[in-house]
Amino acid sequence: MFKNSVRVLPVLVIAFALVVSLVPVNFALAGDAEITFTANYRQDVPVQVDGSNSSEISTLDPQLAEDSVSITPVENLFLGLTDVDTITGGVNPELATSWEVSEDGTVWTFNLRTDVNWMRYDPATGEAEALRPVVAGDFVYGIQRGCDSRLGSYYGSIAATVVAGCDVTFNTPVEEMTDELAFGDTVGVSAPDDQTVVVELQFAAGYFFSMSAMWMLRPAYREGIEEYGDEFFTPGNIVTNGPFFVEENVRGVRRVFVRNENLPADLYSGDGNIERIVTTVIEDGGTTFALYQDNQLDSSGVPSAELQNILADPEYADQLHAIYDNAVFYFGFAFDKPPFDNVNARRAFSAIIDREAFVQQVRQGLGVPMIHFTPPSMFGAPPINEVGIGFDPEYAAAQLAEAGYPNCEGFPNIDMIAYSGAGTWAEFWAAGAEQYLGCDPSLINVEQLEFSVLLEVTSPETPTQDRPNTWTLGWGPDYQDANNWVGDVLSCHVDNRQNRPCDEVDELIDQAARESDPDARIELYAEIEEALFGAEGTFPIAPIFLRFGYVLYKPWYTGPFETDAQVGGAHWGAYSIDMAAKLAARGE
Repeated sequence: MFKNSVRVLPVLVIAFALVVSLVPVNFALAGDAEITFTANYRQDVPVQVDGSNSSEISTLDPQLAEDSVSITPVENLFLGLTDVDTITGGVNPELATSWEVSEDGTVWTFNLRTDVNWMRYDPATGEAEALRPVVAGDFVYGIQRGCDSRLGSYYGSIAATVVAGCDVTFNTPVEEMTDELAFGDTVGVSAPDDQTVVVELQFAAGYFFSMSAMWMLRPAYREGIEEYGDEFFTPGNIVTNGPFFVEENVRGVRRVFVRNENLPADLYSGDGNIERIVTTVIEDGGTTFALYQDNQLDSSGVPSAELQNILADPEYADQLHAIYDNAVFYFGFAFDKPPFDNVNARRAFSAIIDREAFVQQVRQGLGVPMIHFTPPSMFGAPPINEVGIGFDPEYAAAQLAEAGYPNCEGFPNIDMIAYSGAGTWAEFWAAGAEQYLGCDPSLINVEQLEFSVLLEVTSPETPTQDRPNTWTLGWGPDYQDANNWVGDVLSCHVDNRQNRPCDEVDELIDQAARESDPDARIELYAEIEEALFGAEGTFPIAPIFLRFGYVLYKPWYTGPFETDAQVGGAHWGAYSIDMAAKLAARGE
């Protein structure tokens, strides 16, 4: 998942203020005042989280969501086959109560529960209508839809690497695609009856079970999509089956979600009490922090200028949480335009990054330097410092000379897109290019864009002349396997933003995905990372750091901050707010 960001995040590339709507600790009032106040707020005020986010939701469509800003609300609007545990990160039942896999590992059969309905919520009246039960055919339609080349889903390209027939429909030219091909028998997913979903794989992918919780495999309400088209995923039209409804989504202003009280209690992913999520769009982190100090927001990122003061201030000791979110951030290279169509230029600009200095100077120590892509907690990740060329100025200068630009002579201007707040990354990179390669810093033209706009501009579908030469981005895990990194992000068989053509490393990626021996897979992934980021590597990206950061949460906001959303989106049903304490702090 792309981070900003998360988790797309995805990034993820997602500001920490973005974890916005989730956590508290109990705060006690005294005596009779507590009893009276609690009674009053329960009558008149919903249990509400007030948060902020610097980025917009790009979509609420499960088959189209690809960044953590969008994936978190999708996680709470739509239930899937399985779910990721908020504490352990393991895979739990969700709409599927049980499952079986064939002896050869290529056919998965999921058995569904029957007590969950499709619901339409009316923001004007605050009422929800049950339309019909969720059935197996809704999963079939959702998966087929994600594999339809006409939809243009990034995660459709990922499903196409593992689900039987999905590769056929996803890779069919749009002008040749038909409904019969998309929604017929081509894709290997079927519904023998309303409570049974069968998914056929191209091979025995050992990681498919952990993929079963992903949003691209969630059910879709066909009647509404066919009726409303692009307008289906808007408040008032959207039909959902999850623990929350959409009440409001105004771009540049705020979004509001309210609890679905009609859902069976065990499907809320926890025993939280939140009834309403309000997220205001605020681009400036200093403004967010000021509102947090004034008790108007329940969470906030920590402005870099304030970090040392907050770390030393005992008032914040119980509010400050250290978050490791498994998101790896990087500079991406466009293979389809000079100068980074040249492998030597890519190697040079990766090797000038002093990642230790970057983490200390730009991130104030909040991160772990990365010289390859897959982070340590994922299956198949090589040891963090053993694979990859890393910082090597002499190697960088030699590679740039081999690219035809000795001492940076004749090197062209390059356009770099950074997401909001990452302009200092570009400055650090430009300074390294000047110091170690002899490049004029003015050669790097930097533009900062809102995260969803950055994703659009760097899309592989964007015409080459309109794409930047390089950009900032991050990736957080969708499932805990190295294939989710080198396969789902860098392989030539997915819609990689680099537009990287296929070469020998893609054969290794395919071999590792199909390999059943865990030890052999580990060896293959080390070989893959070396082929990408070693001295002779192709360097589709320049990895920089694994993110670590601090987030402030008010004492009245509680939940699994440190463990939830390590994979996929956060689960709002796992969080609670002590509204009596919150309103008292506001003087209300």
